[in-house]
Amino acid sequence: MTAPAFLKPGRAATPMAFVRAIVQGYARYGMDPSKALRAAQIAPREVGKANARVTALQFEALNAHAMQELDDEALGWFTRRLPWGSYGMLCRASLTAPDLGVAIKRWCRHHRLLTDDIVLDLQVASGVATVSITEQRDLGAFREFCLVSSLRFLHGYACWAIDSRISLRSADFPFAPPPHRDAYPLMFTGELHFGARCASYSFDERYLHLPLQRDEPALRTMLKRALPLTVLQYRRDRLLGERVRELLRLRPAEAATADAIAALLHMSSRTLHRQLQEEGVPLQALKDEVRQAQAADLLRRTSRPIKQVALAVGFRNEKSFSRAFREWTGTTPGEFRREGR
Repeated sequence: MTAPAFLKPGRAATPMAFVRAIVQGYARYGMDPSKALRAAQIAPREVGKANARVTALQFEALNAHAMQELDDEALGWFTRRLPWGSYGMLCRASLTAPDLGVAIKRWCRHHRLLTDDIVLDLQVASGVATVSITEQRDLGAFREFCLVSSLRFLHGYACWAIDSRISLRSADFPFAPPPHRDAYPLMFTGELHFGARCASYSFDERYLHLPLQRDEPALRTMLKRALPLTVLQYRRDRLLGERVRELLRLRPAEAATADAIAALLHMSSRTLHRQLQEEGVPLQALKDEVRQAQAADLLRRTSRPIKQVALAVGFRNEKSFSRAFREWTGTTPGEFRREGR
């Protein structure tokens, strides 16, 4: 499996620090990285420049060459090699899982068969799933690249397996913010925290219950080139519509506008609108759906005046509420209440 090319093709945004980590892998094995750098069209004189960047395509080419030349898909991180094909084996072992939760648990369990230098784990609490890494030994100069890559490998595979973007709530790293910290929001969505207890990321537990969408032929195709897996973030989020509904129902004051909803979901309002349109559930339709359900519930369960019901579900006056309610249900709020629907 090709290592993750972290950022968008064509844009020189991948930190040179990650290139240097691969060069250090060559040094560990006493090998010359010249061929790998040449394959990636990275000039050796650029490698030492602190603020230099490479494109995702360059980084993918460097990874592919290095993993095969070193016969180590961990690129020198661990006390023993992970021979070429090791991550493909992890993908294959998880592919027959009934849902994403089981697939991630299998990945974590089988990863420990490859190395015990780090231990991956999945925990769920209060509706939040967290993948974390426990370091069992000092990773030295490889630490940042190893932890970032290990999280990205699993996150990329999980998104691919369920054919959906998995929006992260947060990502934590047990080191100080690096000079290239501006690259991290491009690799990990959600809130970023440095100086944490361990490396981890968290997301909505409901993703764990989604079934896997891929089969063996799809896996073979994916393993030939992992760039789409780790660079081209999935545009579709199978839970986005439900997450927006939940915000509208449970946090209406905070989710009053598209900008506010987008901020709560750690995305731009433009991205929010685009992804909802791709799902076929525009934001206004979700707002109407939630308002209708809340209004119908209040009309059934309470004797509040219709004007109060209108205000409670976000309308400025009874007239506009009655007009919208008729469009939703084909009847007025008063008729709906009288008929006990």
